[in-house]
Amino acid sequence: MQRSWAVLFAARCEPGGGWNALSASLATWRQLQTFARFLATEDHPPIDVSDLTAGLWNRWRLSRSQNASGRDQITRVAAFLQADARVTGALMEAMAKRVPLVKKSETALPPDEFTQVRTTAQRMFRTAHLRITENTELLHKWRAGAVAPDTREHLIGEALDTLARTGNVPRYLGTDGRTRVINRYRVALGGENALHTWRRLFLNRMEAVALAVLLSAEHGFNATTVSKLRVPRATPGSGEDGFPVYRLELEKARRGAGRHFETRNLTDFGSDSPGRLITKALQATAPARQAVAELDPDVDRLLIWRENYPRDRTVPENVWVGMFGIGLHDAAASDWARKTGLPGSPMRRLRKTVNALHRREPGQNSQDTHDSVYVLPEPQVQEAAIPVIAAGINEALDHARNTVLRARLSDRPAPDTLETATTACTDYRNSPFTPVGTGCRASFLLCTACPNARVAPVHHPRLAHLHRSLQSLRDVLAPELWDADWYDAHARLEDLKARLGEAVWQQALAGVTAEDREIIDHLLNGHYDA
Repeated sequence: MQRSWAVLFAARCEPGGGWNALSASLATWRQLQTFARFLATEDHPPIDVSDLTAGLWNRWRLSRSQNASGRDQITRVAAFLQADARVTGALMEAMAKRVPLVKKSETALPPDEFTQVRTTAQRMFRTAHLRITENTELLHKWRAGAVAPDTREHLIGEALDTLARTGNVPRYLGTDGRTRVINRYRVALGGENALHTWRRLFLNRMEAVALAVLLSAEHGFNATTVSKLRVPRATPGSGEDGFPVYRLELEKARRGAGRHFETRNLTDFGSDSPGRLITKALQATAPARQAVAELDPDVDRLLIWRENYPRDRTVPENVWVGMFGIGLHDAAASDWARKTGLPGSPMRRLRKTVNALHRREPGQNSQDTHDSVYVLPEPQVQEAAIPVIAAGINEALDHARNTVLRARLSDRPAPDTLETATTACTDYRNSPFTPVGTGCRASFLLCTACPNARVAPVHHPRLAHLHRSLQSLRDVLAPELWDADWYDAHARLEDLKARLGEAVWQQALAGVTAEDREIIDHLLNGHYDA
């Protein structure tokens, strides 16, 4: 079985085999370890791929947790093993059976929690940025010879110069085998702990996470994108007006071949501008990036930090250059949340919050993914949509009321009604269009939209002539003008025509009198508006 898997691994690692990153092979390897442990529990463990059966695969599938991790174990192992020519028949069908997507329960951060996360990260990164920029300025002054000798600042400048070049302030090896800060520098620096020594120029692990959190909160990047973010550079010609324009090169491998990369331009034109955080990030990481460039010139990452004590460096995904960590490492965001009193890593929820509620547009996703994964399942979006949907329904209802005949049809003129230019009115004093008791002041065109109006056969010729006149106006007026002035009235007459039927309507047109034409002419020319 090991030899068969090795053959499959070799094929996948070849150019075009499907694995273009170390993380892809590692993810499959870990799931194969889980699968191997499952196989070892069988009474008669299979010796090779040819010994796998559909029944065995179904037992493996049923033994997996009903969550995203269990789904990944099933689908990743199946995809790997299906490349073996011996996987056929019932086994192939069992492996090809669809595994339902697991509904993710995470939601966007509520406004107060989003503010808390962002404020916590801002406070931590601001402190680090001020510390590093102040010490960087002192280092530049010392190198320019602008610091008086025989002063504390001069000693600090010497220590910073060594720190920038080597990653450590000047130290010596004691008789006990431990290295210590040379005493005169220790006194000048105020101590020999990390805050007084190497943190003068470098971010620590938690401060780097704070920067990553801010980048996600500002721009909706996910953790992988932030971790792999190349150093943004000002575009050629930018900054001539004092406003640099940074070009960000974003990478997201899951988008598929040919769509891994995306660029965004961010301008720094003030404290609240999209590019201001990039300017501060460049300033805060500049000394670390310069130190790493001396050790490995090929490293081109924005997020670089220094570690005080050596950590476990056997995790292949974690990138190290000497004592410097590159990008976000494994549980760094979870550690940051725990140390700052927040409930779990905020990175995924931050991305959903920004893209669904703030930016309201896809961020390294297709529009379909943005809508189905980020927007539609989000409770805050659903809640915010309620008044919008209600307003739309009300608008549609108002539109329907305006374009559907609301006057009542009758067989003969009713007693005690007042004739109008179009219909008869049963309650002139209480119109729905004017204050009660004041008398109707609405246009006679609105009579067909009034429940107080009555349409008897005597009114049919005049209304049919009005309908034909409005159609004639449609041929000579600009569409937007006709729609604004005559669309609703015409739609109500269309509704009346449909209710009366074509035969009655034609009969009405044949009965149009000179008086009907004169009244409609006055109506359309606004002679009754006063």
